[in-house]
Amino acid sequence: MDVAKLINTLMRMFGRKLMTTALNKGIDYAARRGKPAAEMTEAERAQAQSGKQFANRAKQIRNATRRFF
Repeated sequence: MDVAKLINTLMRMFGRKLMTTALNKGIDYAARRGKPAAEMTEAERAQAQSGKQFANRAKQIRNATRRFF
């Protein structure tokens, strides 16, 4: 295998992992509306949890749809 191809493959793998992590952190931040868990009321925590569950389900649907097209 060519060294350039190997480097390109490794960079793509790293980039994909980095993007997934950044996306998950962003979804978590948006679900919490920027508040730390310690400052949230019980109702806000429940709303943040349901938002995270909704986002996870949306990601599952996105991944399943990607397989078909």
